[in-house]
Amino acid sequence: MELTEKTVNNLKELEDLGIRLAIDDFGTGYSSLAYLKRFNIDKLKIDRAFIKGVPGDTSDVEITSTIIAMARNLHIQVLAEGVENQQQLAFLQGQSCDQYQGYYYAKPLPEEKALQLLLNSQN
Repeated sequence: MELTEKTVNNLKELEDLGIRLAIDDFGTGYSSLAYLKRFNIDKLKIDRAFIKGVPGDTSDVEITSTIIAMARNLHIQVLAEGVENQQQLAFLQGQSCDQYQGYYYAKPLPEEKALQLLLNSQN
């Protein structure tokens, strides 16, 4: 994504319509710290590549902790992708991560089964 005035204006128009913005796979690829300054971002999604090594890989622990702390300081919610076990979940909860997604909760499901899972979780 190019940081152009047109992009900034388009995102502002989306925000004015009530659409919230998230940066997916934060910390990899095209995600940039400049986006946090330039755009009104509501949520960072930590790439599963960093979550995969938690809690055993010191570098992944430090990167993940830093992303969460930075987001907290900027008043941005954080979602961790790729949570696959209780140890990862416990670490993320200890870091006050807002949301989690991954196989620990459920593998990808067809629409009907996903809806049933959501309905059952509300009871």
